[in-house]
Amino acid sequence: MKPEDSSIEGYARKPLPTLRDMVAVLFRQRWKMLIAFVLVIVAAFLSGKWQPTYEAKMKLVVLRQRSDAIMTPSAVLPAPYSADQVHEEDLNSEVELLNSDDLLRKVVLATGLAGRSANEKTIAAAVRKLGNDLQIEAGRKSDVISVSYKNHNPRLAARVLQALSAAYIQKHLDMSPSTGEFKFFDQQTQQYLKGLDEAQAKLTDFTNSTGVVSAEIERDQALGHANEFNATAHQAQTSIVETQQRVQMLKAQLHAMQPRMTTVVRSADNPQLLQQLKSTLLNLELKRTELLSKYEPSYRLVQEVDQEIADTKNSIASESSTPLRDESTGENPNYLWVQQELAKAEADLSGYKARASSAASIAENYHETAQRLDQDELVQQQLQQDFKTQQDNYLLYAHKREEARINDALDQRGIVNVATAEPPSVPALPTQSLTNFILAVLLLAGVFSIAVAFGFDLMNPTFRTPDELASYLGMPVLAALPKAGA
Repeated sequence: MKPEDSSIEGYARKPLPTLRDMVAVLFRQRWKMLIAFVLVIVAAFLSGKWQPTYEAKMKLVVLRQRSDAIMTPSAVLPAPYSADQVHEEDLNSEVELLNSDDLLRKVVLATGLAGRSANEKTIAAAVRKLGNDLQIEAGRKSDVISVSYKNHNPRLAARVLQALSAAYIQKHLDMSPSTGEFKFFDQQTQQYLKGLDEAQAKLTDFTNSTGVVSAEIERDQALGHANEFNATAHQAQTSIVETQQRVQMLKAQLHAMQPRMTTVVRSADNPQLLQQLKSTLLNLELKRTELLSKYEPSYRLVQEVDQEIADTKNSIASESSTPLRDESTGENPNYLWVQQELAKAEADLSGYKARASSAASIAENYHETAQRLDQDELVQQQLQQDFKTQQDNYLLYAHKREEARINDALDQRGIVNVATAEPPSVPALPTQSLTNFILAVLLLAGVFSIAVAFGFDLMNPTFRTPDELASYLGMPVLAALPKAGA
C-alpha cells in the first residue's frame, strides 16, 4: 500500500472534530486568520464599496400620440393619422437606441465621466463602463422603459440620466423627418422678410419722392377740387356776361342823362329899371307936350318923341310881362348813381374776369395733378401689390415656421413616439446603508479568515497532538516529547 492511500484511509477513519478541536485550529492559525481578516477589511476599503451609492431612475413611455404633420403651402393642415398600438419590437428598438455607443458618448462628454484630460481611449472606456452601469429594462406588457444608474455622487447620477434623456430625445429629433422643416421655413421666412423690407422701402421711397400717400384718394380729391374750380370759373363767366350787359346798359343811360340839373328857380321884377323907364316916359311926355305947344303933331321932332314914348311904353310893358328869373343848378343824383353803378359794374367785371381766369388756371392745375396722380396710382398699386404679395408670403411662411417650431417643441417635450414619464431627480437616500455594509464586510472577513485558518491547517501534514498520531496510526501512543522550549 502506498503511503498516500494509508493517509487517506487514516483521514477517512478520523472521528468528527469537536468544538475544542476547531478552537484549537483557530488558535494555531490565529496569525494567518488575522492577516486574512485584515486583508478582507483593507480590500473592502480599497474597493470603495463602503462609500454610499445613489441610484437615479427615470422612466420613458413609448406612445403613438402624434404622427408627423404633412407640411403644405396651405395654411390649413390635413388631419393627421395616428396608430395607438405599440409593439414589443418598438420597445426593443428604443432600448437598443438607449444603449447605442454614439448616445452614450454624448452623455460621457456632456457629464465629464471620462475626466478632464479625456482622450479617445479614456472616452471609449467611460462609454463601456457607462453601458455596463446603466440598467435599461423594457416592461413586460407595458409601454414603459425603466432606466437606472448608480453612482457615489447623487447629482452626477441624476445628471447622467438627464443627459441621456436629452440626447435620447435629440436622437429622435434627428431621426424625425420633420427635422429640417423649421430650418427650411425659417430660411424662406427670412427671404420673404427681406423681400418685404425691400418692397416697403420702395413704397416709402415712392411716397417720399412724390409726396403721395394714397394716389387714388388724392386723385379723387384733385378731381373734386378741379370740378369745384371749374364750377367757379363757369359761374364767373356767367357773371362776366351779365356784368358786361349791365355796363353797356349803364353807359347808355349815362349818355342819355345830363350831369347837372336846375334845382332852384326864382322870378322877380326889376324896380329900378321900371322906375327909370317910367321916369323916361314922363320926361318924354312932358317934352311932347312942350313940342305940341310949338309944333304940329306931324312935326318931325314930335313924331320922334312919339316914337320914343311908344318904345318906352313897350319896354315898360315888356318888363312888366317878363319878370327877372334866378335859376340855381346842381349835380344830377341819377347821373351820379348811374355813374357809381357803372364804376362798380366795371370793377365787378374786372374781378369776375380775374376770378374766372384764376379758377380756370387752378382747375387746369388740378386736372394736371389728377393726371399725374393717375399715373402715380398705377405705380403705387404695383408697389402695393408687390408689398402685399411679399407680406402674404411672409405671413404664410412665418405661420409654417411657427408650426414647424411647435412640432420641434412638441418633439423636444417627448410628444413624438416617446415621452419622459418619470424624469430623473437627485436621489436623497443611498441604495445601501453604511452599517449594513460594515456588518457584511465583517461577516465576510470572519468567514474568509476562518476558512483560511482551516485551509492552512488542513494543508499542514504535521501531527500536532498525540491523539492525531494515534488516530492516524490506529494504535496507542506510548510516549510524547514536548517541543523544545515549551
